[in-house]
Amino acid sequence: MSSSPPVGAKALGLAVLLLGAAPGARGQATVPNAASVAPAAVVAPTETPRPAAGTSVGAVAAPAEVPAAGAWALVRTLRLPNPGAASLDRRGGLYVADADNNIRQFGPEGLPLNTYAPTQPGHVAQLEAFNLNTTLVFYDDRQQLVLLDRFLAPLSELRLADYLDGTVRAATLAPDNQIWLLDESTLALREFDPSTLRLVQNTPLDLLIGRTRPDFRFLRQYQNNTYLVDKTTGVYVFDNLGNYKKKLPLPGLNTVGFRGDELYYLAGGQLRFFHLYNLTERTVALPSGTNTGALRQVLVGEKFAYLFTAQGVAVYQLPL
Repeated sequence: MSSSPPVGAKALGLAVLLLGAAPGARGQATVPNAASVAPAAVVAPTETPRPAAGTSVGAVAAPAEVPAAGAWALVRTLRLPNPGAASLDRRGGLYVADADNNIRQFGPEGLPLNTYAPTQPGHVAQLEAFNLNTTLVFYDDRQQLVLLDRFLAPLSELRLADYLDGTVRAATLAPDNQIWLLDESTLALREFDPSTLRLVQNTPLDLLIGRTRPDFRFLRQYQNNTYLVDKTTGVYVFDNLGNYKKKLPLPGLNTVGFRGDELYYLAGGQLRFFHLYNLTERTVALPSGTNTGALRQVLVGEKFAYLFTAQGVAVYQLPL
């Protein structure tokens, strides 16, 4: 004859089952829910936080303060009153003309490296340091080009009046060491070979400009294209032989920069990036608390960005 479990054992087993199914049970309280899956390196909350001590059950606890995603980190501020023309090289080095038109070289983090002081006074209208081996300095008031090496030691000087009759408004150094010139007197884009000391290309601009009154401000070659900034109408784009390709409708600019496959510029207190091939545009928020009305220029490298004001240059580390 089979024997049945004692009545006390049945009651105890039933009580255990009821406790396991009770809504208030806290078994496995640390198991995340299904919505907790997050990409690698992204911290995401997986549980509803319990109320803090002394907080009523119905109240919502204040969230903990965390750094804002994508925040710019200030590295240092360079005391450089009234900075002028500026440029970045391919390694992220910063080159700036100071109020006395000396050329100052800084490392990517803003640490000073070298200084070039010209033998003659002059106004630095444009500075191009993207070519690692040669830096070009264009003095518009005395119509002169100065080429410096990577340590800012002089390599050569060119007096433009010896090679053309017009007045050059903007100049830049191409990766192949050719020099592009914007001849304002004849409204022409010219290419100059410093090794042979002669003009090798000439592109008239009068038909492109039409009846508008141009205000050329900046010239730069990037990825086999030459970009000419006209503050009145926009940015003219030419190929590496000086043939006209198109015009980007970006009026009101004094200068532009390049990073990767994008052209960037400062407009309306915002930093905007224009993709050179997809023709899409995006806006990047400037550091919190920035006085956008005081900004003169922004340069963006791979890891650092530089904000120029009348007081100096603020060096920021970009978000990773």
